[in-house]
Amino acid sequence: MVDTFKTISKPSEGLFKDKGSKFMSFAFPVESEDEIRNIVQLLRKEHHSARHHCYAWRLGYDKSVFRANDDGEPSSTAGKPILGQIQSFDLTNILIVVVRYFGGTLLGVSGLINAYRNAAYDAIIQAEIIEKLVEKQLLIEFDYSVLNEVMKIFKEEKLTQNEPQFDLRCQLKTQIRLKDLNRIEEGLKKVEGLKISYLN
Repeated sequence: MVDTFKTISKPSEGLFKDKGSKFMSFAFPVESEDEIRNIVQLLRKEHHSARHHCYAWRLGYDKSVFRANDDGEPSSTAGKPILGQIQSFDLTNILIVVVRYFGGTLLGVSGLINAYRNAAYDAIIQAEIIEKLVEKQLLIEFDYSVLNEVMKIFKEEKLTQNEPQFDLRCQLKTQIRLKDLNRIEEGLKKVEGLKISYLN
């Protein structure tokens, strides 16, 4: 089971120039489509005098959700080459926006593809690529009377306790690596009256 993925640790920037046109690239680690929309809107405002704001993104540890946008450039000359760089570095949970300031000279289809590809490449190589674990966030609820049993499992499995609330009815949150999930869940379910809810 694949339960790791590669992304970038923090935003980075790149640049490519050709015949007076300037292609400024911005890479961001992202978690959702809402976050992506907000970033693209902010860049449009920040670079309102730029001719194009082209982008591509990919989400999910299985890399199944992705989009490419040419923003008025000829079809497949901008978004697709940007997405191609995301794929060739095997990244996900990433957005790359390339802002183009037109220099007065047309670059042609191959020139545009080359420019957007290189701009995206530059943003990626300026970034720190990291590997992350795929984890499930769990909310665990149980009676105080079985606290010791639950804590024993937490200790054995080296699980973190987040936002613990110990009362007559206790609850705490934790995250479990995907490949360990079934085994740990089986153990927890043996505890009487324990309830598990998934948070993601």
